[in-house]
Amino acid sequence: MIYDTIEYALQDDIATVRLARPDVMNALNTQMRAEITDAMKRGGREARVVVLTGTGRAFCSGQDLGDRANAANLDLERTLRDEYVPMLRAIYDCPVPTISAVNGAAAGAGANLALAADVVIAAESAFFVQAFTRIGLIPDAGGTWFLPRQIGMAKAMGAALFADKITAQQASDWGMIWECVADEAFDAHWRAGAAHLAKGPTAAFVRVKQAMQASFDNDLDGQLALEAQLQGQCGQTRDFKEGVVAFMEKRPPVYEGR
Repeated sequence: MIYDTIEYALQDDIATVRLARPDVMNALNTQMRAEITDAMKRGGREARVVVLTGTGRAFCSGQDLGDRANAANLDLERTLRDEYVPMLRAIYDCPVPTISAVNGAAAGAGANLALAADVVIAAESAFFVQAFTRIGLIPDAGGTWFLPRQIGMAKAMGAALFADKITAQQASDWGMIWECVADEAFDAHWRAGAAHLAKGPTAAFVRVKQAMQASFDNDLDGQLALEAQLQGQCGQTRDFKEGVVAFMEKRPPVYEGR
């Protein structure tokens, strides 16, 4: 696929997917959703970590509503089912670790697009807002699933009903994101985090994701059984053997990702 609304770069086992409609604060339209879906799947095949970030002053301002006439005629159910679901699943199901590097405003579906990644790192000046009720809608793009799990029902309900701006620092304090980073250090910080993951034990990272995601549906016994199964698989990897040897030799491990 040729990308017109995003930029895709692969370097040092890191795939960077950059939203590139800065004139509309990286608002999501049909083409961008298809391109993000394709790029995330491509990154999962080509890289050992995938980073999703924005261009300009916003991460993503949410659904591109266009002009008033087009907004009134949007088939939101079809759009969510046929365009948002594949995009969000491509992020959530990506077989390697994913990072959202939130460089600025993340509003509406743009906020929940960010939250679909495994790790969210936000610049201190960035913010999140569940803006949906401001125009008579409910949180979508996974917001009603992500938020209660990340910040609890009380905070999730308040965020949805009041649609207040949540600063990056608040989001970090609430457990909605991994961390808030000073603006001047933001770019270098998320790049360092991506580099760390790209050089790590990728096969173990894949199974960390599987175990964490399954934990919401398992009881304790089921989760313990899954842990045992996945740990057994990790124990057969070259990276586990390298990790043990490196530990014994008191040197940094050199992981191959398998």
